[in-house]
Amino acid sequence: MVVVGYLLVGLSGTLVALTTAPASVLLVLRFAVAFVALAAVFGRRRRLAGLLAPDLRRRLLLMGAFDAATLLLFFIAVRETGVAVATFLYFIQPVWVALLAPRLLGSRTEPAVWAAIGTALAGLVLILVPTVSSASGASWWGLAAGLSCGILYAGFALIVKSLSGRVDSIALVLTESTLDGLFLLPLALWQIVGAGYALTRRDLLVAAILGLVCTAVAYTLWMEGTHRIRMQHSAVLGFLTPVAAPFFAFALAGQTVSVWTLAGGALILGSGILVALRGRVDIHEEVPL
Repeated sequence: MVVVGYLLVGLSGTLVALTTAPASVLLVLRFAVAFVALAAVFGRRRRLAGLLAPDLRRRLLLMGAFDAATLLLFFIAVRETGVAVATFLYFIQPVWVALLAPRLLGSRTEPAVWAAIGTALAGLVLILVPTVSSASGASWWGLAAGLSCGILYAGFALIVKSLSGRVDSIALVLTESTLDGLFLLPLALWQIVGAGYALTRRDLLVAAILGLVCTAVAYTLWMEGTHRIRMQHSAVLGFLTPVAAPFFAFALAGQTVSVWTLAGGALILGSGILVALRGRVDIHEEVPL
């Protein structure tokens, strides 16, 4: 579930590149589509019951705020530093998860996880070598945005893990879609009104695919899978997203896949195999504060 979820998320970048709509507008439409689809198919009272617990409200709000801020900061990092640097800073989030999980979930980070993180980071560097070598200087603001989005995403993932045992996965995705959309709506309205941008049919089609495939299906699979495996293992598998993205770009946009991408992808796949074969399967010691 986690692997498929991450692979589907890897489709997002290629789809966004096919449109000219402001990023915040696409994000709001994406979460609106995901909410409508999930609510229509799975919106049952028993699935939403866990959301009523008073002690979970703060964590649910933080989940939405962290995710919305992560997405916005990633777009800022892309514009200020370039795709390569922003992607590297974003996808080092397994390092932050490995550092924070022992304190927030009470679970020790295994040697196999550290080895997998090192292998995957080496693979990510290989994938990004061609772009980094030709990139221009990056702004400090962009670097700070990229670093922050990786840390916030790690926080988001840990919050989801702490909620997954008490709240249904569908309910979590519905809540996340609602909160993300509300947090981003003011910026989306300001951007689309200020720029006088008119949405095209392609924009709406991309938003629909993003909402159905890359959010409703991908996020539900990821949250359900994260509940069943250790958080550090889920984080390491997140390196699959930057591996999948170039192949989607090749299939949909005709972009070539370099030897660097193949070599880096092999290392990242190896890191996933490492945590699958050597990682501990016991998840009961993960008790959130």
